Amino acid sequence: MDERVRILCVDDEVNVLRSLERMFLDDDYELLIASSAAEGLEILAGTDPLQIVISDYRMPVMNGVDFLREVCDRWPDTVRIVLSGYADTAAIVAAINEGQIYKFVPKPWNDDELRVTVVNALEKYRLQKHNAQLLEELSRSNEELILMNENLEQIVAERTEELLFRNRVLGAAQNILDVLPVGVLGLDMEGTVVQCNRCAARFLGVEEDSVVGYASRGLLPPDLCLFIDEVSEKKASLCRVPVAASGVRTRGAYLKTGEQEGIVLVFEGEGCE
Repeated sequence: MDERVRILCVDDEVNVLRSLERMFLDDDYELLIASSAAEGLEILAGTDPLQIVISDYRMPVMNGVDFLREVCDRWPDTVRIVLSGYADTAAIVAAINEGQIYKFVPKPWNDDELRVTVVNALEKYRLQKHNAQLLEELSRSNEELILMNENLEQIVAERTEELLFRNRVLGAAQNILDVLPVGVLGLDMEGTVVQCNRCAARFLGVEEDSVVGYASRGLLPPDLCLFIDEVSEKKASLCRVPVAASGVRTRGAYLKTGEQEGIVLVFEGEGCE
């Protein structure tokens, strides 16, 4: 832990405080002392962070358990330890069970045992801080996820509205094509039919919905396929003279829009009105 470790010792007996100072003399702790609960609270209010509080139980005005309960309310991260004689054990255990005190250390204490207790208390403090940090990060991540979900829902709604609009536009475009007095057939550069209006379907003798997605060479007359090849190779607009038997004139045009390219055929004449 990078922060300076501070321990507050509170006891109304000067010799007890001096004993604690001597015991922690060689440890890398900053030891603060107070001779009353009021003085201890004043030190806590002006010191941050303060990881551990060690308090005597029998003190005038405010006993150790009440003092540590106040510490718990105002500085809940601080680990609280109480020192007391065996005569006070029942009262101390009750306070421990309430969750206000981390450890009860009987007087007279064993220095080594008290050092171990302090080490464990510091580990508890670290774990509490680490868990609090993780909870804060988790809460922040949850807020970000909620925001992302809200944005995603908005994006989906916008895209859905856009797709619905495009579908309406495509439907309107198909309706316009269907009422034209000419046949319109669209093909990609591989010769697959991608558009066919009602007049073109009549000319080809097929259902308009049944040709989209199929190869033109299986649907169109051979001479018309040759005409499509010519338009595709020259990438130009050409006109096919009417065949006497059909009386239908065919116009073909190469179309390129952005990365999309294809062939558009227009049929005019008998059978297309």
